[in-house]
Parts: sequence; structure tokens; C-alpha cells
Amino acid sequence: MDFLKLVAFDQDDLKIVAAHVQDAVIKVGDLVFHPRQKQFVIPMNRFAWERQQKRLFRKPTYERHQSILHFGRVMTVRSRGIDKGKPGEILSLLTVNFIKGEPPSGTIELVFSGDAALSLDVECIEARLADTGAAWETSSLPRHDD
Repeated sequence: MDFLKLVAFDQDDLKIVAAHVQDAVIKVGDLVFHPRQKQFVIPMNRFAWERQQKRLFRKPTYERHQSILHFGRVMTVRSRGIDKGKPGEILSLLTVNFIKGEPPSGTIELVFSGDAALSLDVECIEARLADTGAAWETSSLPRHDD
């Protein structure tokens, strides 16, 4: 089994990570900020866009992986539309953006469906994405209405 491992140190790298975490599902209660270590950790079930298998005469198959998205050098975290009092609530990640500040600092914005978002003020971009478990098959393909 191939496990995905990516590191991002600039905006271009972060775009690649963002493409791999699009449509990941996350439990609100799993979001963890470690202020002393300046780390924000997001365990997720990542949709494996890179592993879509189209079959000639059968229904296509899709996979999800257990993964962890880790951000370092995080100074503060803000949220919008996320109720921390509902730890079992599921968030669907749409994209990850970087908003430049005084170089190399800025804000990493994680945008979720339902008008929810997280903003991480960072000293610089330092992100890691790693699959932590085996893949499982899913029949549903994430869809986005325009």
C-alpha cells in the first residue's frame, strides 16, 4: 500500500496539499491546537483523488484514507461557523488558501462547506500531510453544486 506524504514550505507547495485534501471529512472534536508547540493538527478521512479507478464495464471505485494534516509555526487560530460544543459534527473541507502577510508570515485559511472556516495565523508556511492508515473503498464521489 502506498501512503501519501507531502510537505509544504511555500504557497505553491500548499496548493498541492490543498488538492489532496479537497473533500476530506473531519470531526470538529478532532481539531487540535497546541499553542505552546505552535502546532495545529487535523486528523481526517481524505478522499483519494489520485486513486480514482475507472473501469470499462463496471462502476468506478473510489478510496478514502485516514490522514493527518499538520501545520507548524501557528500563532493563533480563529474559527467561523464551527460549533466546538458539537464535537461529533462533521466538516467537509473544500480548500486551503494562503493569505500573505508580512513575509514570510500570513494566514492559512481552511474553507469548509456550510460557510465554516478556520484561519491559522502562521509565522511561515510549514505543513505536512501524511496518510496514516490503509485505504477503504467508497462508492460515493464528492460533488460540488455551482
